[in-house]
Amino acid sequence: MSTFTVKDGTQIYYKDWGTGQPIVFHHGWPLSSDDWDAQMMFFLQKGYRVIAHDRRGHGRSGQASEGNNMETYAADIAELTEALDLKNAIHVGHSTGGGEVIRYAAKYGKGRIAKAVIISAVTPIMIQNESNPEGVPLSVFDEIRKGTGFNRAQYFYDFPIPFYGWNREGQTVQEGIKQNWWRQGMMGSVLSHYEGIKAFSESDFTEDLKSLDIPVLVLHGEDDQIVPYAQAPRAAKLLKNGKLISYPGFSHGMPTINAETINNDILEFIK
Repeated sequence: MSTFTVKDGTQIYYKDWGTGQPIVFHHGWPLSSDDWDAQMMFFLQKGYRVIAHDRRGHGRSGQASEGNNMETYAADIAELTEALDLKNAIHVGHSTGGGEVIRYAAKYGKGRIAKAVIISAVTPIMIQNESNPEGVPLSVFDEIRKGTGFNRAQYFYDFPIPFYGWNREGQTVQEGIKQNWWRQGMMGSVLSHYEGIKAFSESDFTEDLKSLDIPVLVLHGEDDQIVPYAQAPRAAKLLKNGKLISYPGFSHGMPTINAETINNDILEFIK
């Protein structure tokens, strides 16, 4: 396996295939780099160098008891991009990974990142508070914490249903995708997943978004039941050079079940 060790001693697993302009993929909670299979294969065959990591506490990376927060997630990426000496890179993030991309780009990306794509992203901020009255109530995240922390196997088995929109009329559960979601989730650390809920729900990316000059593509499904669609236009509005594409009827898990559409839109943006 390809791994490297970050400053606090945590081992990070990553895949690095091909040559050409690098595309770095940042997965969502509570998954792993395996969630990018459809994108890794597509862009590899288009002549790009494709890289994806398992976030600390996720997949095959070390299950650290510390650093399960957005600041450390972004710092880990900075160490990875330095270790691989990535320049002129495209960074693509889904859900929590979208926040990770924006924080990395704002804090560490200067001189290394050319463009960014955020898909179904948690930006600019998810939780409902005084500055974000239209956000998601804390009680929703407390319920996710309870299910993740104390009934994870069953909770993760059920979670893909709304994640992929299979609870909508006319939709059929794709068992292989459902079980692969569960497999990826159960590979990670229950503590990291539990603490990661605070990271994706309460991190505020407003100033990060405002600070970016690079082109950023914002993709979001209008029937996203995990991260509300309203996040996307708010994020795009904060960007100096942002472009929003919305998809009627698409779910949170659209990079997997609508891969052809998503891949072609990303490819057009990159070109």
